[in-house]
Amino acid sequence: MQDSTLPAEAPWWRRHLHRDGYAYGWLLLLILGSLIFQLGAPDTEWARIVTIVLQSVTLVAALQVSGMHRWIVRAAGAVAVLATLSTLIVSLGSSEVGEGAGRAVGLMLVLLAPPSIVRGILRQVRTAGGVSIRTMFGVLCVYLLIGMGYAFAYGIIAATGDDPFFAQIHGGTQSDFLYFSFTTMTTTGYGDLTAAYDLGRSLAISEALIGQIYLLTVVALVVGNLAGTRRRTAR
Repeated sequence: MQDSTLPAEAPWWRRHLHRDGYAYGWLLLLILGSLIFQLGAPDTEWARIVTIVLQSVTLVAALQVSGMHRWIVRAAGAVAVLATLSTLIVSLGSSEVGEGAGRAVGLMLVLLAPPSIVRGILRQVRTAGGVSIRTMFGVLCVYLLIGMGYAFAYGIIAATGDDPFFAQIHGGTQSDFLYFSFTTMTTTGYGDLTAAYDLGRSLAISEALIGQIYLLTVVALVVGNLAGTRRRTAR
């Protein structure tokens, strides 16, 4: 583990960077920034490289704020650098290979972050003796990463399969997959983009179930306990 818990008299800058401070809030902003970039950037080689860099930074930041051992953080940083370089090299080939490789690396980086965040949240709850707004930030980080992970998975299927993923359009950009992922996870389901074949439909069903279970159990539990903690503090 990294250094001890945050002292009560710690300066403001340390409160925002330490794992027991507001670091999960900054991590949430980093994830939102990555999400906004992917939604707005064109589906080009440079945009895929920038996406991998953002996901790499997110992974290292998630490990750091979750209090993982320093050697794990350093190893993750090395893996992130290698992933970025390998994606850059592969992207010099055909665009189809570049899309599939970039999305596979992005999926790998996204999947590695949530377990460390969950571990950090549980440690923080045990240390504080209850949930706080910082717990909520961590829970939201995991929720957004799940949606991004599914978007990368959809993109991999589209890049490696012979048939189009969507029934309405041929191909699809990362923005399309993110849009489809989050409308599926929130069960909004506008219907303008739908999975054309069984594999995509199966993943979409699993995402919808996970999204709803997560909101109805984890988020609801955290919100309920947060309200209870505030009432006890106010007495």
